[in-house]
Amino acid sequence: METVRTRRIIDNDGAAAVLAAAERKAGELGARVVLAVVDPWGEVVELRRTPGAQIASSRVAVDKARTAATFVRPSREMEEQVTNGRLGALALHGASCLTGGIPLTVGDEVVGAIGTSGETPDEDEAISIAGAAAELSVAEVPALTYEGARLAAEAAGAEAARRGVAPVISAVDAGGALMYLVRPDHAQVASVDVTTDKARTAAIYRRPSKDFEDQASGGRPSALHLARAVPLQGGIPIMHEGEVIGAVGVSGARSADEDNELAAIGAAAIAAALDGSGNGHAPGAAFFPAAAVSARFGEGGLLLDTAGYKIDAGRREAPGEVEYHAHTVDVMHVLEGEATVVLGGAMRDVREVAPGELRAAAIEGGERRDLAPGDVLAIPNGVPHQFVDVARPFLYFVVKVAA
Repeated sequence: METVRTRRIIDNDGAAAVLAAAERKAGELGARVVLAVVDPWGEVVELRRTPGAQIASSRVAVDKARTAATFVRPSREMEEQVTNGRLGALALHGASCLTGGIPLTVGDEVVGAIGTSGETPDEDEAISIAGAAAELSVAEVPALTYEGARLAAEAAGAEAARRGVAPVISAVDAGGALMYLVRPDHAQVASVDVTTDKARTAAIYRRPSKDFEDQASGGRPSALHLARAVPLQGGIPIMHEGEVIGAVGVSGARSADEDNELAAIGAAAIAAALDGSGNGHAPGAAFFPAAAVSARFGEGGLLLDTAGYKIDAGRREAPGEVEYHAHTVDVMHVLEGEATVVLGGAMRDVREVAPGELRAAAIEGGERRDLAPGDVLAIPNGVPHQFVDVARPFLYFVVKVAA
C-alpha cells in the first residue's frame, strides 16, 4: 500500500517564467491586464499588473486561474457551457465561468494555472496561453495518496470505535481538499462539515487547529478572522520528511480533547507506515501503533513485507481455498472469532499461482483443528491447509517465515 507519492507543483521561478512570457505577449498586443499564477488548489503564487490595468482585474484574474487549476481545464470551457444554455455551471463551487484561465501542465499533471483579465476574452486567453507555453520549473513534493488518507482516517475511526464513540473523521491533502471521510451510522450530521474544516485548517496553516482555538480563547479573538481557518481543536497535520502532506480532522467525540487525541492517532498511523523503509519499520525493529493495526484488520492485509518474514493482519469472513507454501512457515495467533482449519491430506484440482505456491479447490482427508481466540497454530512449509468453517469476522496474526 503506497501512502505517499511524489507530485509536482509550480515553484516561484516557474511562476516568474510563466508571467514573463505572458507579459511579453501582453506587450505585443498593447494589452493592459492583470496576470495571476496559482498552485493546483487555486492559491496565488504570484500576481503582476501591467501599466494601466483596471483595478478590478486583479480578483478576476485570480478567479480565472483558480477555475483552470481546480477544474483541470481552460476556464473558456466553463464559459461556453453557460453560453450554450447550461446555467447550472454558474453554481459550481469555486468556478468563475470566464475565459482567460489556462492550466499549467508538466506531462499529464496540472501543476498550477495562469489567469489573465483586463481585455477581451480572446485576448485574455491568448496572453494566458502564451504564458502556459513557457518553459517552467516545478518543485517535487511528497503528497498523500488515497490509500494514505484512508489509513489515517480509518485508524482514528478504529480507535474511536474501540472507545465507544462515533465521531466523523476526515483526511485532507496539503491544500485542505477532502480525500477521505469516515462517517459512522450514529455520528452527528453537523460534524461532517466541522471535521473537514478542522482538517483543512491544520493542513493549510501547517499546525494543529488547537493553536487557533488557544489564541481565540486566550485573548486574541481576531484569530477568528484568519482566512479559511476554524479555531477548533481536532485537526492535526500529517507530516513526511518535514513537509505537511495533509491533515486529519475529528468532530463529534465526547469532548474537544478527545477529538484532538483521535486526530493525532490518525496522523500517527501514517507516520508509522512511513517510518524507515516505508513499510512501518526502522532497521532492526518493526513497530505498529494500535490504531494502525486496528485499521489494517478492518479489511485484512500485510502489516510488514520484508526479506525473511512477513506479518499479516489476517481477516476471514468465509471459507477459503486450499493453500500450500513450499518455502514458508505460517505461525498464526487467533485474536477474534472462531474457525476450523483442515491440515494435511490430498489436494484436488491443484494449480500453481507462484513459484512454490499452490492453490486447490478442496482437501481429501487431513486433520481438522478448531481455532478460538488465544490459540496459536504453526503450519510447516509443505503442509496443505484450508479454512472450511469461519465465524465472521475471524481475525488472526500470521507471521510468514521463510523456511
